[in-house]
Amino acid sequence: MTQAQSAAPAAVAIGFADLALCAPIQQAIAETGYTTPTPIQAQAIPLVLAGGDLLAAAQTGTGKTAGFTLPILHILAEEHAHNQKAGRPRCLILTPTRELAAQVEESVQTYGKHLPLTSMVMFGGVAINPQIAKLKKRVDILVATPGRLLDHCNQKTIDLSGVEILVLDEADRMLDMGFIRDIKKILAMLPKKRQNLLFSATFSDEIKTLADGLLHQPGFVEVARRNTASELVAQSVHLCPQKVKRELLAFLIKKHQWFQVLVFTRTKHGANKLAEYLGKHDIPSAAIHGNKSQSARTRALADFKDAKLQVLVATDIAARGLDIDQLPQVVNFELPNVSEDYVHRIGRTGRAGSSGAAVSLVDRDELPLLKDIERLMKRLIEKVEVPDFEPSAAPPESDERPPREPRGAHNGQRGNRDRQGQGQKQGQGDGQRQEKPRSPGQGATQGQAQSPARTAQGPKPEQARRQGPSGPRQGQGSSQGKSATQGQARSQGQGQGQRPPRAAGSAQGKDDDFGNKVDYQPRARGNYRDPEANMGGHRHGNGSQGGNPNRGTPAALDDARRPAVTLTGRRPGDIKPAALFGPRGGGNGGNGGNR
Repeated sequence: MTQAQSAAPAAVAIGFADLALCAPIQQAIAETGYTTPTPIQAQAIPLVLAGGDLLAAAQTGTGKTAGFTLPILHILAEEHAHNQKAGRPRCLILTPTRELAAQVEESVQTYGKHLPLTSMVMFGGVAINPQIAKLKKRVDILVATPGRLLDHCNQKTIDLSGVEILVLDEADRMLDMGFIRDIKKILAMLPKKRQNLLFSATFSDEIKTLADGLLHQPGFVEVARRNTASELVAQSVHLCPQKVKRELLAFLIKKHQWFQVLVFTRTKHGANKLAEYLGKHDIPSAAIHGNKSQSARTRALADFKDAKLQVLVATDIAARGLDIDQLPQVVNFELPNVSEDYVHRIGRTGRAGSSGAAVSLVDRDELPLLKDIERLMKRLIEKVEVPDFEPSAAPPESDERPPREPRGAHNGQRGNRDRQGQGQKQGQGDGQRQEKPRSPGQGATQGQAQSPARTAQGPKPEQARRQGPSGPRQGQGSSQGKSATQGQARSQGQGQGQRPPRAAGSAQGKDDDFGNKVDYQPRARGNYRDPEANMGGHRHGNGSQGGNPNRGTPAALDDARRPAVTLTGRRPGDIKPAALFGPRGGGNGGNGGNR
């Protein structure tokens, strides 16, 4: 704290020329238009150049990235590494999110463009093979997220034994996201002798615990009271029900003519629904969250920075690392569950000395969260009414995702749809079968049109044999066709006892034994008659009433004709010879005894 207090007055009077940075870096700074360092830069840069560890905290948007990027470039440029191996970085910068990693690497390229140093960014969500190809070359500064860095370490495509400087940027966010185990694994791969820099926007007890185990006699820089927002950001709250927030947001955007608005939601689904709603109301919008691909996230962010998108709806992944020049407006569509995230959200505006505004739409259920935020920042946020806003009477769409049905439960609708589809198909098939022209002798009209002389001849011998003494089979009369005179045709067929003649030489257009139209050729019946059919036997699939003479396989029929054989070679019913029952040696005149 002594160093921070002593350096604070000097930060006002010095410029970048007084920070002892090399000429190429000074040239790059001048090209960006900066002349005076921020308080965190004025205090942190001399401590990093001295070679010691550093624990620095400052408000978001105050230039922490340049506070460690500028001195690192100076150190690596002054200390040339001889015979540096490929894929063996000298500086490792860890960030919690992909967007922050891309921004830090962009700053490295901006300030180091006049230096012979190489840099690389590494994060997940994209193909790993291009990153492996870059690691086959010399890399001086590596900016990475912990997860993808561990992937490369497991594949042994990177060597961390040459790291001279380690930077943990937004360390509190990495702890909140559960990266502490990954960080410990990475620290175990680094050399023991190195310079450690820890930068964060907020200080918590967990950060102090991490710093105690990582840093060795660090310098401490805190340019403002912890967990506070910039005084250049005007904060306000609009109290409104959750169901009218969308309509109110669209009203505010059109009324105040906000042309670049960053909106934060609590859930990914809510971000998608809000972006869709704004798009329907002629407000160009896009959503950015963890479920989006990295290419989609990068494209949406680039369009928003180029003013092609009026509204960018994001979750808290965008609360860290989004550096948008002179972003005028931030809206909290929903308050975050963690009070510290509110500080990071509104820190996207009011950066680099520019002014900004942060508006929060608060429902009655979110009032406890608002109290926690005010308690954290030790200030009250102004509540503002919107008198000229009148919500529509139409019921708004719900932000909540509809509950998923349990697996296998469809209220029977899927089965009903299947059955209805089958019924429709069957009905269509029946209609097609009725509409198709039948062969001569199959339709009811055609059967009635036959001459009386042919009808009086009686059944054919084959039909008489099939019918047997009990008369015609059931349903035979209905085989003469279906028409308006169906009842007359059925009574006529039953009275005459005959079947309509079949069309010879055709595999299609024939009826089966029950009067149904079939599209296949029925198998001809054989002439074999089972001898046990009239004996009530049960062999070969015959029933108790004699069975069907054509049932049974040929192998079963062969078994029926094959005589039974016993172990002694005799047929069943044969009587054993008397010689076998005689006493030992007494049969055949006593010959058995002599043997």
